Amino acid sequence: MKKVNESDFEYRFGDNGPKYLTKGPNVDVGVVALKPGQDFQNHYHTVCEEIFYILEGEIDFYINGERVQVKQGDMIQCRPHDSHYLINKSEQLFKAVFIKSPHIAERDTVNIPNPVIK
Repeated sequence: MKKVNESDFEYRFGDNGPKYLTKGPNVDVGVVALKPGQDFQNHYHTVCEEIFYILEGEIDFYINGERVQVKQGDMIQCRPHDSHYLINKSEQLFKAVFIKSPHIAERDTVNIPNPVIK
């Protein structure tokens, strides 16, 4: 059994980006937050899949270069090799839970160029 509180962890970029609540042994779970105008680098995972459940706000996901608008209550599932880029064009905070499975001890993320947004 493991119990944690989100307030015990730091966002990767100070007040935004991802923060992990647990890593392994079988699954990684965390929270990602992006303020208006912020984005998160386009990337994919070679082995794990990643699921996002939107808690607050709305955001544009670019999955394999295709724009997908999401809002509170939506879920996005990215399978291995599905590139995903997030950009917050709204005027409100975006916050989501992310789940990555299986847990990979070594780095499973490959950063790639951001999509061209028209």
